[in-house]
Amino acid sequence: MHLAEIKKDLHKLASPKKAKILARFFKTGAGEYGEGDIFLGVTVPRARTVAQKHKDLSLKDAENLLKSKIHEERLTAILLLVHNYQTGDVRKKKEIVEFYLKNTARINNWDLVDLSADKILGAYLLDNKSERGVLYGLAKSKNIWERRIAIISTFNLIKNRYFEDTLNISEILLGDGHDLMHKAVGWMLREVGKRNLRAEEGFLKKHVRRMPRTTLRYAIERFPEDKRLKYLNF
Repeated sequence: MHLAEIKKDLHKLASPKKAKILARFFKTGAGEYGEGDIFLGVTVPRARTVAQKHKDLSLKDAENLLKSKIHEERLTAILLLVHNYQTGDVRKKKEIVEFYLKNTARINNWDLVDLSADKILGAYLLDNKSERGVLYGLAKSKNIWERRIAIISTFNLIKNRYFEDTLNISEILLGDGHDLMHKAVGWMLREVGKRNLRAEEGFLKKHVRRMPRTTLRYAIERFPEDKRLKYLNF
C-alpha cells in the first residue's frame, strides 16, 4: 500500500513547468547522461517530506520504487534510505549499505548520488575502515554513477579529516573522460583543501599537468587569485 501512496503523493505535488526545467537541467535528451529520465517537477524538500511520511517502507518496496522511470520516485527512495540509515541501528545500517551497493544501477543521476553516497556508504565506511576497498572497485567501474559514488562517498571521510582515500581515488579518476567526474573530483579536492591545504597542494603539484582543466578549476576555486593563476599556468 505504501508504494501506491508514495506515487500518489508525488503526483499530487507534480509541476509540469518545473518538470520541463528539470528535464533540461538533468540532460535527458538523446545521447545525454540522463537520457530518457522522466520528471514530475517535485522539489527535493517536498520529496523528502514524502519520504519521511513513508519511512517504514520495506526495502523490497524501496527497490521497486528505485526501478521507476520517474526521477522523483527514485529520488524519494534514495531520501528514504538516507533517513533510515541515519536513524537505524548497526544491523539496519549494514542492511541498507548492502542494498545500496546492490542497486547502484538505479542511482543513476548526479543528484541521486550526491544526496546519498556520503550519507550512506561514506558514513558506513567511516566506521568500517577495513571495508573501504569497495570504493576502489567502484572507482574503476565502467558505470559513471558508480565512479561518482566512489568519490562522493569520501566526502564523509573528508569531513572527519581522513584524506587518503579521497586522494587515492582522485588519482584513479584523473583520466576519466566525463565532465561530471571532472567536477566531482575537483569538488572533493577542494573540500580536502578547506581542511588541509597542504594535502591538497601536495596532490596538485604532483598531478597538475595531467589534470582536466575543469577538475583543476574546481579544486583551486577558493585559492587567492595569484595562486590560482599560478596553477592555471602550469
